Parts: sequence; structure tokens; C-alpha cells
Amino acid sequence: MEDISLIFNLFLTLGVAVIGGFIARRLGLPVLIGYIVAGIIIGPNSPGLVADTDQVTLLANLGVAFLMFALGVEFSIGHLLEVRRIALVAAGVQYPLTFGIGVVAGLAIGWDVRASILLGGVFVISSSIVMIKLLLNRGETTSWHARIAFGLGVIQDLSLVPMLALLPVLSGEGGDLTTSLIKSIGTAVIALVLVFVLGLRVVPVVLYRVARTGSRELFLLMVVAIALGTAVASHEAGLSFALGAFLAGLVISESEFATEVLAEIIPLRDLFSTLFFISLGMLLRPELFLQHPVEIIVAILVLVLGKFAIVLGAFLIAGVEAFHATMAALFLAQIGEFSFVLAGVGLEDHTISSDQYGIILTVALASILISPALPGLAPRIAPVVANLPFMRNRATTDDIADEMPIALGRHVIICGYGRVGRALADALIRKRLKFVVIDLNPEIIRELRRQNIPAIFGDCTAGPVLEKAGVETARSMAITLPDPIAARGATVRARQLSQSIDIITRAGYHDNIDELMSIGANETVQPEFEAGQEFVRYVLRRQGVSLRETDAMIVRRRRAFYHQQEGDVFVED
Repeated sequence: MEDISLIFNLFLTLGVAVIGGFIARRLGLPVLIGYIVAGIIIGPNSPGLVADTDQVTLLANLGVAFLMFALGVEFSIGHLLEVRRIALVAAGVQYPLTFGIGVVAGLAIGWDVRASILLGGVFVISSSIVMIKLLLNRGETTSWHARIAFGLGVIQDLSLVPMLALLPVLSGEGGDLTTSLIKSIGTAVIALVLVFVLGLRVVPVVLYRVARTGSRELFLLMVVAIALGTAVASHEAGLSFALGAFLAGLVISESEFATEVLAEIIPLRDLFSTLFFISLGMLLRPELFLQHPVEIIVAILVLVLGKFAIVLGAFLIAGVEAFHATMAALFLAQIGEFSFVLAGVGLEDHTISSDQYGIILTVALASILISPALPGLAPRIAPVVANLPFMRNRATTDDIADEMPIALGRHVIICGYGRVGRALADALIRKRLKFVVIDLNPEIIRELRRQNIPAIFGDCTAGPVLEKAGVETARSMAITLPDPIAARGATVRARQLSQSIDIITRAGYHDNIDELMSIGANETVQPEFEAGQEFVRYVLRRQGVSLRETDAMIVRRRRAFYHQQEGDVFVED
């Protein structure tokens, strides 16, 4: 009889994922939590149907590869280089301090020095996979706090190499430590150089030749082969599997095929990344919490609170503004897949016991379960951080050149200089209307100033920044930020500072519209809906519908979408 065990396990995991995700969504929780709980239900430590852990983990590795690969394609080398100084400074602060609190936590719960040192190493590295999934769900993968978090995350992932080289020393089996470290780091450096050199020179040529065949199937196969092949090569070189996939995507991001590659890989990413979170749930041993409740609770509190405070401080020292430093720190206040790698090696080397291994996995999983709730705390924490004594004079400045003079009065304030903000600025320039741009990307600010466009580096949710932009004398304020939390904060703060300014805020989703109007926005704009109306206008005109009738229909649809509270907003009269 044919063996369909792999298919059965795939069916079982995806089936419980649908149920768990649906229930979590109905309860108002992130679907990620539903996936992890689903994994607990079908795991080997729970009664009922049990999925094969090894097979699910194997499939989950595909999810890791596709998720990191897609991130690399979206992120680009330019984005990584843009945050290199912040990432390096933050890593220099975060590494020793996070390692230290991990060691202290281990000693506090009664572990010996060797096990505590390993726990310190586990505490250092955050889960890139979890962070990416949360940012994807929030639509914030291109935000400034996402970029700086990714930058630090990449350096954290690279630190796995020396950590693995040091583990034999803890077990007493290490020979020449210097030789071991040089060999491991040298291998990693060579692997990174090969990835970039071969990737930048070979991959675009190969993709071009495959694309010329006109076969979508061949193009998809080539993309998957590049993603998995680079991930495997990275793993064999002593780097992480996930880092290799990310580097492959990073290389492709610089080619003309990046958009098509991303379109092809996203369905695979969404499907298999779900299995990663299910596999995490399957690792949980519920009985351990009953046996070691104090140790687990202490470790979780020290990890989440301590790591958040340390990463926040590290980003502030690196010059990041309060809001984005807070957001990035909240996304990084957990540990994940690399904790399993380090703990697994430690278990094999007898540095930790099986119970200690289980406690590390439980703490990691608990931190991941807590993660979806943390970013929602940013609006409460960021204002407190911004009002700290050493932050008050940094609200509107960094190492950018001196502020250029801004002609204020009946002008427009543009918050965020992405695609929407850039389009608005172009229109204002054509009409010779005064405006000022606020953005947290220093490169954008420098470029605008080179063009003699008034621009302020800072967070538009901060009062001092808005005051410098002349919020009290401005006629209008356009909040084009894709981050719904930042858009909400900017709306509230602007309305507090000026009752007369006309505020137009970008809405992330339909349910967000009423909230924005209630906190001070005069108008809201939902980009996806507006893009849909342009499609409606164009198609109807091409089908012979009169301009007057088309415009009337769009007006009705727009009125229904932005003002109707209940019912089908697309019903026509």
C-alpha cells in the first residue's frame, strides 16, 4: 500500500490551522496565536490526533525559507545599508546586556554557570520569522521601525556562528578556542561573499534566460531553486538556513525581476509559513509548566521586559526617535527558532538537561505568544520615552545638517514621504503652494533639502516636531503614513495643537475610518478603495457609460464607503 503519511500530516496541520486561525480571528486575536495553539493540540504531548513532528518540521523549514526569501526580495540591499550604523551601534549595546540578563536569570532560577551562559546566548537572538509575520499582518514591513528591527535582526542572526563555535567550550570538549572561532567566522565570511558575488553576477543572468522562455512554470521553479539552494548552502557553511534564504532574496531585490519573483513566491510563503508556527506549538510540553512554574515565569518576565528595555535603550543610543525605537524594541522582545538550535546543541553536548531544554522551548514559545500584543502598547509607551529628560532636545534633530529656514503660514504639512506623500508634494510644487515634509528617513530628508524642499527629520506624532512644522499656522495636514498606529497618533497630536487645521488622514482599513474621524481627522483616505474607484471609472468609460453617470456612481460609492456605518457599502440605488 502506498505511503501517504506526508500528505496526511500536511492535511492535518493545515486543517487545524484553519480552525485555530478562524477561532482566533473571531476572538479578536492574531491568527498566529491560533496556529500555535493548533500545533499544541496535534503535538505529541497532547491527547487525540498527533501529527508527525519530524515531517511537520521539515515542511515548516520550507515556510522559513520562503518567508525569509520574500522578505529579502522586498527589503533590498539599499534598505539594509541605510540602517547599518543604527544596527551596528544598537547591536554593540544590546548584545552584552541581553546576554548578561540571560545569565543572571539562569543563576536566579538555580541553573549552574554553564547552563546560565547558554541561556544568555539564547536571550540575545530574536525571532526574525515571528517579527516578519507580525509586520506582514500589520502591513508595516516597509516602515522605518521595521527596517531598523530587520537590520539588528540580521546582525543577531550572524552572531549564531560564534555562539555555536563557543558551545563546545562550555561542555569541556573545546580544543583550541581561537582556531575554532577563526574557522567558523572565516567560513561564514567566505559564504557571505560568495552569495553576494555569485548572486549579483550569476542570478540576474540565469533569471533573464529563464524569463525569455516565456514559461511561468520554469520561472517559478528557478526562483524556488535559488531560495532553497542558497538556504541549504548557507546552512552547510555554518550560517543559519533562514539567513541564507534572506540573502538570496536580498540579491534578487537588486534585479529587474524582483516584482515578478515576489508575486510568484508570496502564495508559497503564506502557505508554508503557517506550518512553522504549528511546528512551534507541537514542541510544547505542558507538564513542564506544572513542574517548574517559578523558573519559567521568571525567565519569561526577565526576557520580555528586560530585552525590551535593553533594545529600546540601544536604539535610543543609536539615535532612533522615540516612537520607532519603541516599536522596533517591542517587535524584538522575544526569542524564537535560533533558541531551539542553541538549546539543541547544548542538550547534545550535555551543557543543559532535558528539562532545561524544555524550559527554554517553553519560554521561547511563551514570548512568541505574547509578541502579537506588544506593538499595541507603543502609543502608551512612546510618549513616556519621548518625554524623558535626555530625549526632549532630540525630538526634532539627529546628525543631519542644520535645519533649513521654512516659510510658515497657510501651508500644508505632509507627514510621510512615501509614494502618496511624494505624489502630493509634486502637485503642490506645480501649483506653487507652500508645504513642509516630515519624515523619519534621514536619506529622504537630505535629498529633499538638496532640492530646496522644506523638510524636517522627526516623528510627526511628537508635539515639538509638529510645532517646528508650523502646525498652528498651517492650513492643512496630510498624514500619508501607512502605519495605522503612527497615523492615529499624528492625528490626535495635531488636533490637540490646532483646532483649525484641516487634517486628512490615510486609513489602513474600513473599520479605521470612524475612529480617525472621532479623534480629529476632517477627512480620511483609504488608498486601496480609491485605486478601485479609478478602475471602475476607466472600465465603465471604456464600456460606453457616460462620464456624468460614472462620476455619479463613484460619488455614491465613495459616500457609502466613508460615511455609511452598516450594511453593504457597495449597494447601488
